[in-house]
Amino acid sequence: MGFANSTPFEVIAAPFKLYLAPVGTAFPLIDAAPAVDWLLIGSSGDLNYHSDGVTVEQMQTISKWRSLGDSGSRKVFRQEEDLMIRLTLVDITLEQYKYAINSNSVATTAAGVGTAGFKTLGLSRGLAVATNALLLRGPSPYGDDWTLQYEVPRAAQSGNPTVVYQRQEPAGLALEWSALVDPSQSASQYFGRIVAQHAAPLP
Repeated sequence: MGFANSTPFEVIAAPFKLYLAPVGTAFPLIDAAPAVDWLLIGSSGDLNYHSDGVTVEQMQTISKWRSLGDSGSRKVFRQEEDLMIRLTLVDITLEQYKYAINSNSVATTAAGVGTAGFKTLGLSRGLAVATNALLLRGPSPYGDDWTLQYEVPRAAQSGNPTVVYQRQEPAGLALEWSALVDPSQSASQYFGRIVAQHAAPLP
């Protein structure tokens, strides 16, 4: 549930793990393991993430207004903002590959007499974009073996992964999730929130 994190706690160099669940799934308490509805990305979790790590990027487009009588900006307007979470998944099982292809379902055909069993995954995304709730977990900046988590109520996989099969490097899927506005939340939490444990439960 927690994460080993030596002092100074606020200096973090550690892997984070990414989970997906259906939109509307309750986020786990900060000191509890994710429930069964939360599916860990990667067959072995962060052991299937490229060492480049998990990236959280908050982008914005700002317009500056300058008056005729002054050279400096007098006001700024935020036109756009985005929250993006990225990782390269080094896991080509179809159960993981599907996240690059709109979460298409994986069909399994059992082996028969003289015929091999196999799994199939459709490669077309179609017009409708799959959305999920997203949970990203790692160590807290406030103490040892405590948890920090990003809670994103709605997100869509918006990356365009290129799979390269070669001899010297493992094939990976460059995945990117874009947070979508959740209008049921307050304006500061449209894209979700960060929760960081700062104290142990009382006895």
